Formats: sequence, structure tokens, C-alpha cells
Amino acid sequence: MKSRQVLRHRDFRLLVTGVSVSALGNAVTPVALAFAVLDLGGSITDLGLVEAVLAICQIVTMLAGGVLGDRFSRKLMMQGGSVASAVVVGLLAAVVLLDAATIWLLALLGGAAGVVTALSRPSSKAMTRVVVPDADLADAVATRSLLDSLFRTLGYAVAGLLVAVVGPGWAIMVDAATFVVAAVAFGRLRASNARAPRTTSPLADLGEGFREVVRHTWLWLLVLQALLYHLFYGGAQAVLGPVVVGEGMGRSAWGFALAALMAGFVAGGLLALRVEPRKPLATGVALLALAGVFPLAMALSDTLWPVMLGAFVHGIGLQMFSVYWDQSIQSQVPEDKLARVYAFDSVGSFVARPLGLALTGPLAAAAGVDTWLLVVAAVVSGSSLAALGLRDVRALERTTPQRVS
Repeated sequence: MKSRQVLRHRDFRLLVTGVSVSALGNAVTPVALAFAVLDLGGSITDLGLVEAVLAICQIVTMLAGGVLGDRFSRKLMMQGGSVASAVVVGLLAAVVLLDAATIWLLALLGGAAGVVTALSRPSSKAMTRVVVPDADLADAVATRSLLDSLFRTLGYAVAGLLVAVVGPGWAIMVDAATFVVAAVAFGRLRASNARAPRTTSPLADLGEGFREVVRHTWLWLLVLQALLYHLFYGGAQAVLGPVVVGEGMGRSAWGFALAALMAGFVAGGLLALRVEPRKPLATGVALLALAGVFPLAMALSDTLWPVMLGAFVHGIGLQMFSVYWDQSIQSQVPEDKLARVYAFDSVGSFVARPLGLALTGPLAAAAGVDTWLLVVAAVVSGSSLAALGLRDVRALERTTPQRVS
């Protein structure tokens, strides 16, 4: 197995340990936070606003995280981010457990968690390139993505049960504990990836990263397509899902639906380890069109199994696209610009997500929840097929990584 071969690298094992255990906890918190808001008597709109605050805080901080990740030690950024996340998420759990939570306090602490995550995420993504040789990079990307999905699947599978049995507060505390484990794993990395001193300003560094993004037509075009995806789909999953499935079929049902989604990610990750197309990006974009099946199933079914099947198919398509997309960025972008490019990728992709989260409740109320879910399904699948029509997306082929500018 390719995953066994790439796991022979000690630092890669430590990297994926920290990333994966954090992924487990991070899968629990969104489910628990949603029901914490609902337990306070919050509406769909309130839930959307809480999710929007978290997303906005991540977006406005991500570019700073990209600049810092290309200027300073990525190991330090990852370890420090994990420690800070453990503290913030622990506070979030505490206010829920002590019955001191209000909707705005949950939004504030959720936003703080988003800030510390955003500061370290570009460094984490760029670190993969540092801890493995070029020959193992594609397999490392696929293996990291697969392990991330496995642990997220476990997190989603237990999230609904944790909320139902011990309540949202203790469920969120699990996430805080995972950040402690991640900080220990990142602290043991031998490759600190310390950066040479830079004489340019952070703003100049940011401009250099932006020019690298626009230099690749396929890159900025698909970031725009991702913007559209998250504008529509983000609210469908984070806002409508807990209500349509969680309240309509039972709280544990929404946890199982998300577990099916993550199981699709696992299946997609296993396929991506074995399938190495000559044009991975075009293959991934075509598979991304499957992502519309999940909101379609939520709109048309009032039983759990079709929803779980739709979530599973969505997961396969999205995961295979994510692996091939990540491989394309890792191989086409110089290593010293990776963190900034990943930051622009995240910001461009998610910048419209807060707007989608905030508007999903009112739009679904005006159009009808099922009708709006059908609109989301059409946009998600249609935009993916439209992106496939672009020559720069279809033409990109697998290449070896760039090590220098």
C-alpha cells in the first residue's frame, strides 16, 4: 500500500497524527455547537449567524496566517495554534457546561476559535511538502487526506451520540482535548521549517502570493468556482441540515448523515490512492459534480437512508477533487509561496460563506426549505460542470514539484 510506504517518514507520521486527531475533535464541535444554539431557543437564522461569525473570523485572519507561514517556522505556527485552540475551545465548552452561554457569547468564542485555526492552517497545509521527498509527495497528499477523513468520520459518528448522551458542552470539550494531543505531536517534529529572514514587508509578501495565484489561470478560476460552491452549500449543510435531518429525524440522525458524508470521503481517499489520472484536476472537477446529490437527497427524502446515500456520494466526489486539487497546488507552486497560496485559496473559496450562512435561513423561509435545497443542488453540480468546460482546467497534467521560485 502506498500509504504504508509514505508513513515510513517519521515527521510525516507526526504531522498526520496531529492533523488527524484535531480533525476528530473538529468534527464533533460543529454538531455540538449547532444544538447548543438550538437548546438556547435559537432559530435557523440565529444558527446561521453563529456559523457566519466563525467563518468571517477565519477569512479575515487566513491571509495573515499565510504570510506568517512563509516567513516563520511552520512547526511553531502549528504548535502555537493548537495550544491556543485548546484554550479557546475549552472556554467554549465551559460556558456551555456552566449554563452561562448566550447566542452572542457562543458566536464570540466560536469566532475566536476561527481566528487561531486560520493563523495555523496555511502552515499545516504547506508542511506536507517539507516532511516528504518529492517522489512521495502525491502519495503523502492522498494519505493525509484519507487519514483526515477517517478521523472526521469517527468524529461525526460519535458527535450525535455525545450530544444526546452527555450534552453539547462535554462534546465540545473533546475537541479541546484533541488540540492538546496535536500540540504534542507537532512539538516533536524535527523539521521545524524555519524560514530565512525576509527584508520585504508583510504587505509585499502578500502581493507576491497574490501574483502567484493569478499566474495560474486554472487556480484562480477554480477558487472562484469554490466561492460559488460555499456560498450556496455551506448554509445547506450547517444551517438546514441540523433542522431538516436533526430535528426532523432525530439528533443522532444528523450525526449519522455526517458520518456517511465522511465515509464517502474515506472511500474517495482510498480511490485517490489507487487512481492516478494523467489529468488529475479535470478528473477531480468532473467528480465534484456529484456533490449536488446530498442537498438533493435532503430535499426529496423524509427518511434517513436516502439522505445518508446522498451524503456518501457527495463525500466521494468532494474528496477525490480535494486530493487532486491539493496535488496540483503542491506540484505547480514553489515551496516558498505555498502557505500564501493556500491562504488565498481558503479566503477566495470561503469569503462568501458567511453571507450564505446568514442568508440561508431567510431565503429558505421565503422559498421553502425543500425548494432552496433543490436550488443548492443545481448550483453545486452545474458550476462544477461549467468549470470543466475551461481549457486550462482540462489541460493541466501531473508534474513534479517546484522547489524554487
